[in-house]
Amino acid sequence: MKKYALFLGCNIPARVFQYEASARLVLKELGIELVDIEEFSCCGPVPLRSLSFELFLAAGARNLGLAEAQGLDVMCLCSGCFSTLSDVNHHLKEDAELRAAVNKKLGSFNVAYNAGIEVKHFLKVLYQDVGLENIKKRIVRSYSDLRIATHYGCHTIRPSKVVQFDESFPPILFDKLVEVTGVESVPWAAKSACCGGPAIAVNESLALDLCEKKLADAKAWNADFLCTSCPFCHVQFDTMQAKIASEREQKYDIPSILYSQLLGLAMDLDRELLGIDHNRLSLEKLESALGPARPKEAA
Repeated sequence: MKKYALFLGCNIPARVFQYEASARLVLKELGIELVDIEEFSCCGPVPLRSLSFELFLAAGARNLGLAEAQGLDVMCLCSGCFSTLSDVNHHLKEDAELRAAVNKKLGSFNVAYNAGIEVKHFLKVLYQDVGLENIKKRIVRSYSDLRIATHYGCHTIRPSKVVQFDESFPPILFDKLVEVTGVESVPWAAKSACCGGPAIAVNESLALDLCEKKLADAKAWNADFLCTSCPFCHVQFDTMQAKIASEREQKYDIPSILYSQLLGLAMDLDRELLGIDHNRLSLEKLESALGPARPKEAA
């Protein structure tokens, strides 16, 4: 059984706890063991990078060092945390002088970063460590007549040299994971575009513009749902559609579902434990597209 230190970050426990719940449930069923490290802190997000690059590196390296001390690689659910920790890992592995300076700071916390750790996104763990064929064996209720627009999220795929999420561009890894459940992944033009979430605090109009462009493109491709793997993007799609409808008189009705929930339902896992009712927009159409259960194959 593959084992990872689970890095939750700040946003998921506070706002999108159904992501954690569904991911834990799915990964357990697929044979991935998760270890919780209580000493983990905030990843040290991108705004910190603009204030102090060395402090940004130290914040991330402290978390990586804690996992490294237990001989564990890190798995992130949050795309922002994944990007930050991947960036820190990349810089410190490449620059011994910078690594020494950061370790000097970490000494006061009795933590050391030794460049012997990998950071992976939840989706890549599924794709690379579990594999499509093994996932397919666990699918007992395939979807039918359902079109989904996959939303990768900016921080999951960029910069590609740092995050090393997918060898293909445009990326296809997420589409393959979605299609294994029986849905059709639509080849929409905007799948790699920003959802607008990062702009919401400083320019709401721009954030709504970016979100609406994505929704319009998904609708043009007759997508029934958006599928995300980033808590920020999920919240953006889950909440902004009502605002767009009220302020711009444009209704899209394209709910967002987290991939862990989409997969969990196809694996016939308990919808309550998957947190389905904690999504703001109704997933009734998606659930009604599930086929009858068939016997599970041996793992």
